[in-house]
Amino acid sequence: MPNSLEQLKSTGTVVVCDSGDFATIDKYKPQDATTNPSLILAASKKPEYAKLMDVAVEYGKQHGKDLEEKVDSTLDRLLVEFGKEILQIVPGKVSTEVDARFSFDYQASIDKALHIIDLYKSIGIEKERILIKLASTWEGIKAAQTLQSKHGVNCNLTLMFSLPQAIAAAEAGAYLISPFVGRILDWYKAAMKKDYSPQEDPGVSSVQAIFNYYKKYGYKTIVMGASFRNKGEITELAGCDYLTISPNLLEELYNSQEDVPQKLISSDASRLDIPKKSYINDEALFRFDFNEEAMAVEKLREGISKFAADAITLKGILRKKVEG
Repeated sequence: MPNSLEQLKSTGTVVVCDSGDFATIDKYKPQDATTNPSLILAASKKPEYAKLMDVAVEYGKQHGKDLEEKVDSTLDRLLVEFGKEILQIVPGKVSTEVDARFSFDYQASIDKALHIIDLYKSIGIEKERILIKLASTWEGIKAAQTLQSKHGVNCNLTLMFSLPQAIAAAEAGAYLISPFVGRILDWYKAAMKKDYSPQEDPGVSSVQAIFNYYKKYGYKTIVMGASFRNKGEITELAGCDYLTISPNLLEELYNSQEDVPQKLISSDASRLDIPKKSYINDEALFRFDFNEEAMAVEKLREGISKFAADAITLKGILRKKVEG
């Protein structure tokens, strides 16, 4: 009997590995991989990735007028070096994240995204294999709209916790979105002082609602559930377009023989009564409707701050190497 991971793939879900630790990726045969500053920070502390650090530091020393610019250049190159190694393992795409400091800066997000694409191109990797990750702020969504329509750069809108974010992202023509599951569960567990089964998990419900909205209204944007806390959250979303899963949970699925029936079915969405909304040309309405969801507001703020803090920590490590 196939293991739970193989069964998940057979429901039509594309399995993606959520890790910067590419030594662990190959076993699970994912289609794509996703990274973020926190994952790169964790991986970069391991001795087996020292070679990548060396390449990035050497590049950074040659690019930049002052130390801070050299450190920025080093970080960008390090992200791309990790992406390059991952793309030798996965047949599809890798997601590389724009610095979370630019989450509220439309133009800086676009400039950084195009710079990352140019860096990949300089080492022989075409933009078709890259997804640029941007936070699902108003500015991030509008930056994705410009990158997709004017530059042909595919975007992954991340730190997504609400339907208004998802609707705006689809209207922007984003290639893919990453609605977070586990972080929503974290908030509800803390706020409501209770545990949730996978069937009643509010993070699972959020992704189900986004999936059904997209399928009902014919949006092509890929829904990729992310940020899982347990195996049950994953199996409740079997049939979702993509799921990006950490190596420890991929291992659990790999070692499990439990049945994984398909739970999300595109054709079922057409019968659902879901009101259509539009945000992409109405910033005030987007901000108001998003603001109505305390969980989403808090989790977006926290996520941006955490990714930005980890990028700063990583820059601190790189700064010492550039100075040395």
